Amino acid sequence: MKKHIYDESNGLSYTLHGDYYLPDLAVNEEEPTYGKYGMLRKQFLKEHKPARYQYLLMTGELTGHLNQVDRDAREQGETLVKQMTEEQGITEQLKKQDLMKWVGIMNNIKACAEEIVLKEIVYM
Repeated sequence: MKKHIYDESNGLSYTLHGDYYLPDLAVNEEEPTYGKYGMLRKQFLKEHKPARYQYLLMTGELTGHLNQVDRDAREQGETLVKQMTEEQGITEQLKKQDLMKWVGIMNNIKACAEEIVLKEIVYM
């Protein structure tokens, strides 16, 4: 029996170990790096969409998907905060006049923007 074989139908090579041919699979040893929204998306996929999670994991697309979700969520969050501050007329002048009021309004805007981002991008 040959030590190494290649199966053209699935594109995998196999190595003989004892009586069995095992596929030569390469493990991506690179540490995945993604932010807050990527981690939330990963947890959501694991708990609520396990088939999608497994597919992304097996095809090696999980880290790319999580990074894309993280990037999209951050961009949309920043855009929403800018739009909401302009819409509500929040300016640097208000910050100078009444800092506590400005902080309260900005915290509210950021919380609203994050809720929208989570609903529309992360938990879809």
